[in-house]
Amino acid sequence: MHLPLGPDPRTDTLRRLQPLLVQRFGHTERAPRERRKPEWVLVQGVIGARTRSEISNAATDRLIDRFGSWEAVATAPLESLQGELSTQTFPGMAAERLKACLTALILARGAIDLSHLDAMETREAMDWLERLPGVGRKIAAGVMNASTLDRPVLVLDSHHRRILQRMGLVPPRADTARAYDAIMPAMPPEWSAAEFDEHHLLMKKVGQTWCRPSSPDCDACVAQALCATGRR
Repeated sequence: MHLPLGPDPRTDTLRRLQPLLVQRFGHTERAPRERRKPEWVLVQGVIGARTRSEISNAATDRLIDRFGSWEAVATAPLESLQGELSTQTFPGMAAERLKACLTALILARGAIDLSHLDAMETREAMDWLERLPGVGRKIAAGVMNASTLDRPVLVLDSHHRRILQRMGLVPPRADTARAYDAIMPAMPPEWSAAEFDEHHLLMKKVGQTWCRPSSPDCDACVAQALCATGRR
């Protein structure tokens, strides 16, 4: 993507978009503190493929309630994990990925403990997380942003990436990692980690409400005037 010299025009687009989203959907609330521990956010992300957040949240709580610690989850029989994850869209895959991820974390750290990330630069910490099995850019960004680590990084799910592509803010065929690298330089530098989190949650609602994978309802979308696809 070739951008003109000077201020990135995409930054102004994002600044103008955010109040429109808040006006339509209202402000979001951050998760309660017990769901903002980095380890909890990691587990929720690893088991959450193609599953609604509220279902994955409940499954993550159920795991820690049942086994008592993440170390016990890591050593639990795969069949037991699959049973606890029966509400997930892909329970077998979720159980296998979770066990592999937590096992690797214990080998690397001696425990299910991500406290060392607090002293790392954000990109270094994300690279470290992405070396764990089952952890890609979306999950790594989620751990850094949605947890108590509170870093201003953008979580991109399929809804959010699709909207950015249709708006013309990232390349049309970019995967999550490429879309993240493309949009981060354009994010408003004054936004806090909480504002990054809210932006993602609001954009997700846009994807669920109007900017669906097929038959998007551009005429009703609050972002139409700022969107390359909506203006056509």
